[in-house]
Amino acid sequence: MSGTYVIRGVRPVGAAALDLVVADGLIQEMGSGLSRAGAQVIDADGLIALPGLVDLHTHLREPGYEASETILTGSRAGAAGGYTALFAMPNTSPVADTAGVVEQELALGEAAGFVDVQPIGAVTVGQKGERLAELGAMAHSRARVRVFSDDGFCVFDPLIMRRALEYVKAFDGVIAQHAQDPRLTEGAQMNEGAVSAELGLTGWPAVAEESIIARDVLLAEHVGSRLHVCHLSTAGSVDIIRWAKKRGIAVTAEVTPHHLLLTEELVRGYDARFKVNPPLRRDEDVEAVREGLADGTIDIVATDHAPHPAEAKACEWQAAANGMVGLESALRVVHHAMVETGLLDWTDVARVMSSTPAAIGRLAGHGRPLAVGEPAHLALYDDSVRGTFAIDDLRGRSTNSPYLGRELPGSTRWTFRAGTATVREGVVVDAAEVHA
Repeated sequence: MSGTYVIRGVRPVGAAALDLVVADGLIQEMGSGLSRAGAQVIDADGLIALPGLVDLHTHLREPGYEASETILTGSRAGAAGGYTALFAMPNTSPVADTAGVVEQELALGEAAGFVDVQPIGAVTVGQKGERLAELGAMAHSRARVRVFSDDGFCVFDPLIMRRALEYVKAFDGVIAQHAQDPRLTEGAQMNEGAVSAELGLTGWPAVAEESIIARDVLLAEHVGSRLHVCHLSTAGSVDIIRWAKKRGIAVTAEVTPHHLLLTEELVRGYDARFKVNPPLRRDEDVEAVREGLADGTIDIVATDHAPHPAEAKACEWQAAANGMVGLESALRVVHHAMVETGLLDWTDVARVMSSTPAAIGRLAGHGRPLAVGEPAHLALYDDSVRGTFAIDDLRGRSTNSPYLGRELPGSTRWTFRAGTATVREGVVVDAAEVHA
């Protein structure tokens, strides 16, 4: 619901409790004892005020795969998790490899109204890895695309990757690489190691990720361009990124919530909710990516939200689709894996889940500090509660969450996009109220 709000007793990250006045899409006042005539008053005593979360890696499936998700349902899921902006990956049908498709996605996001939807353009035509897509046309379209990825597929040809990195320099773009050597992962079903050998499943070796990252950071250095590494998952990958940053290479990297918490041991039950690409790794890898996020080697948390219809997961392991939904659970998982362990504080969470992803994606107006005159993109989060994650917590079209039945801390109580409440007291508002 749009309007004027006085939010009382909230704790902005890194600050003591205070009152906020939100009106006309902006934070209008910050202080104590504030009031506004006709305002809705929110008792936020004890709640944390985070800048609206920004996800650099989601699959919203529209156009083409609306049985799994739509931009509207994915936007609602994002709002439920405290997100105010989502970057939509291009593996749609048709693939988002032209100005027309990315502008369609932008318009659908605007019509939904729950979050700002920023399309990501494909690097290659049809994500086939053979020739560059219309990068410049997408960059200069109304969607102003700045992130390009063939996610789901690796840009495997080094010459294509070099040309893409060179091309996007002209408009300060970034290539987001799905680091997976396809020859080393043919038929792969899970992480390669002792567990895969015991279960008799074809393994996905860590070197298949690490070798592509090593190649691409050197290519980025050679051409002086920006590289972003999607869903980094191994200890070796963390080491390579750490080395590249020390060398001054313009590389950023993301980790998913599930790679911060879950391990390959969950595959033993053959529950396809735990089948994902890259696969769940070893305990040692989980420890390494947590440390990498804590020390700044890994820049952001991104969900890789990947909805699927029930039939794509309710089948034998080998035939099941890769992917997990994650928008509604991401902040709670980061709270559990990183804050409760003392590896991050809430200021760090705002950095890795809001300001830095917005900066990498060149998304203006998001990831901004909570200050007078800034856009009122906010998430009010209760860090004092715990609960079992359940089907009722999901607001998208698909239910393939790996956290169902797991106890997690925290709850997103309110989300505001540009001063409009999209979540009120933990409930996603009706679409008619968003547009009121």
